[in-house]
Amino acid sequence: MHVDLSFEQLVRDHQAMVFRTLLRLTGSREHLDDLAQEVFLRLYRALPSFRGEALVTTYLYRITVNVVQDEWKRRRRDDRPLISISDDVSAWEERLEHPGRNAEEQIAEREFQMDVEEQLQRLSQIERTVLVLYHQEERSYEQIAAVLGMPIGTVRTHLHRGRKKMREALQERQTKERRAVCETKR
Repeated sequence: MHVDLSFEQLVRDHQAMVFRTLLRLTGSREHLDDLAQEVFLRLYRALPSFRGEALVTTYLYRITVNVVQDEWKRRRRDDRPLISISDDVSAWEERLEHPGRNAEEQIAEREFQMDVEEQLQRLSQIERTVLVLYHQEERSYEQIAAVLGMPIGTVRTHLHRGRKKMREALQERQTKERRAVCETKR
């Protein structure tokens, strides 16, 4: 193994990134601990063959994406719908971001975030993965291409398509909401 860090140190250094990426890609808190455990188990098993040609984070993102893809396959087999990451357990007061801001603005922002998360889950797996890695994990085209094993041009194509679908879906939703508000005022 050409890695200078111990496995325990790798887990400590990267667990937040793994949990965050898993949550964003799956859209669900369900089985998050199990999925993270699977990611680190696969990393542990793969470390002896890790040659250090790529960054450990790139290697770990690839493992995380593979675990999520396996989870999506399992969900399809189980015929379970994807669940939004909105936290239905907490009281609404705990979900408001800052007590100093206008409550209406906070609720509107939270609803928009929930819409974004919902639309993200409607994208294809590859579009969702590329969007999450690029926008939320702030990975470069080159890093995403290495993680997913595809050309940079293909990464750009999936990113463009995913953004376009998200934009169109969110605009359509806003238009419907405006119409509903106008009809209510009549």
